[in-house]
Amino acid sequence: MKMRNQAGRIAPVRASMGFTLIEVLLVIVIIMMLAAALVTFVLPQQAGAERNTTRLLLTQVQTSLDTYRMNVGHYPTEEEGGLGALLVRPQFENEQLGERWQGPYIKPGTKLLDAWGHQVVYELQDLAGTGQTNGLPYRLFSIGPDGQADTEDDLALETTADENLDSRSVLETTPR
Repeated sequence: MKMRNQAGRIAPVRASMGFTLIEVLLVIVIIMMLAAALVTFVLPQQAGAERNTTRLLLTQVQTSLDTYRMNVGHYPTEEEGGLGALLVRPQFENEQLGERWQGPYIKPGTKLLDAWGHQVVYELQDLAGTGQTNGLPYRLFSIGPDGQADTEDDLALETTADENLDSRSVLETTPR
């Protein structure tokens, strides 16, 4: 396209060197749509992955606790360090128990933290007074993403009875 200048001569029109406001706004809208898609599809997958990671950790700890019990004859007590007894040999009153400890039962350096950075909770329970006959003598759970115990988002290790099996573990989200 050519235009006449002040002298009356025909001169080419210079192309502008920047973007128009419409072009800039269009790019911003496209970026916002991509971000919305990311939030819509990726973040729920992350939440599910965090729950699955915590379930796997609880299952690993349960297996380690069972192995400890097979070797020593009982689950670790608070005096023995709780879950710490799976990593480091505790001081036993009876030296024969100390000789039976064949740990560590969990890979050294493992931090028993759930996917949200909270410590896994292990509570040894006395089943004699509870009337519970087929459950585990301990409670193993994660306090979940909110960091509060006994809420709906807690992940706990529960047991169910079956006629053919003594007990089997089930990981559930425990509504409270």
